[in-house]
Amino acid sequence: MLVIVAPGQGSQTPGFLAPWLEVPGVAARLDWLSAVAGLDLTRHGTVSDAETLRNTAVAQPLIVAGGMVSLLSLFPHPSDAYGVIGAGAGHSVGEITAAAAAGVITAEQAMVLVRERGFAMARAVESADVPTGMSAVIGGDPDEVRAAIAGHGLSAANVNAAGQVVAAGPLAALATLAAAPPARTRVVPLQVAGAFHTDYMAPAADLLATYTPAITTHDPRVRLVSNADGHVVHDGREVLRRIVDQTRRPVRWDLCLETFKDLGVTGLIEIPPAGTLSNLAKRALPGVEILALKTPDDLDAAQTMIARHGSPGPLVGSPSWRIVVAPSKGMVHRVDLTEGDPVTAGAHVATVRGRHADKDVHAMHDGTVVEWLVEEGDPVAPGQPLVRLMPAVPADGQFAAAQQ
Repeated sequence: MLVIVAPGQGSQTPGFLAPWLEVPGVAARLDWLSAVAGLDLTRHGTVSDAETLRNTAVAQPLIVAGGMVSLLSLFPHPSDAYGVIGAGAGHSVGEITAAAAAGVITAEQAMVLVRERGFAMARAVESADVPTGMSAVIGGDPDEVRAAIAGHGLSAANVNAAGQVVAAGPLAALATLAAAPPARTRVVPLQVAGAFHTDYMAPAADLLATYTPAITTHDPRVRLVSNADGHVVHDGREVLRRIVDQTRRPVRWDLCLETFKDLGVTGLIEIPPAGTLSNLAKRALPGVEILALKTPDDLDAAQTMIARHGSPGPLVGSPSWRIVVAPSKGMVHRVDLTEGDPVTAGAHVATVRGRHADKDVHAMHDGTVVEWLVEEGDPVAPGQPLVRLMPAVPADGQFAAAQQ
């Protein structure tokens, strides 16, 4: 089972897109994405220096664009990807890349959204009453690390894996943490402009939320693992809501890695600017073949991995707006619904009882039960279809809106 992951801010390096411009079609595609974003992404991806790339309003569109053009090099016909990718996920702003790759939003919508996200977060940084930033705390006991972070008035903004937690907040507090780190740890400042994924970003999240009613979405064509909690999310509106909310909420990449294990991942490819997530996966997923797709020289190896690990996921061939899926691994307990029963959006249809907690599953659309795809008490995997619904006909008699 193959997983594709998209990195977040801080992964960018000067010139990382230069070799990709040699691939036919990439330069033209990047020019178009530049026009949509209102930024010269070609210049920023080839000649801009590290300080320029540290600017949130530049870095975020560049990272998303870099991921999307590399995916088009890997899958020139994007629909081919749906039959071989088992799951996708993105770290921080990489979740926008993953959403576009999964068909939730278009490439153009992704660029407008990430442009506005970058500007809004940059403004939130500038309007904060103190200078803020982020630092990785590497090593140590996870509970002790989180306690130390909280004790300094900081937030655990990213929990990336065992042994790596990112603290965020005022630079003065981060300096104090670095001067007296928790036992058996080292503190490494990150090249980001502010305290992302904390309450300092609330103004950005509030602004982005005002745009979402105008954004058309579709349900993911592959299992999309949310960095908020590691759950598989199969409703396009919910994916978009989580993308907005994660600007001020912690990234739980550790839980994404747990979900990959639950899915039985055998191969993982990180798209550009690659390296960070691949290194985390090597420690957390022993025995899994891992590739950081850094330059076009890695495309042949990536194609070999796709041939070796790619297989159709459970959503291929299913009308996505009719399927309610399991968000996590566990045992399923069905609500008393039978064929022909009406279901309203938000209705509780099942509960998945997992190792750590029970997770209620809700219908995301009005509809009628067509059939259950699992039996009471069955073990289920993240993203496994549970029940098929016939969507209700909207008031205007058109199904198009129901499929969004």
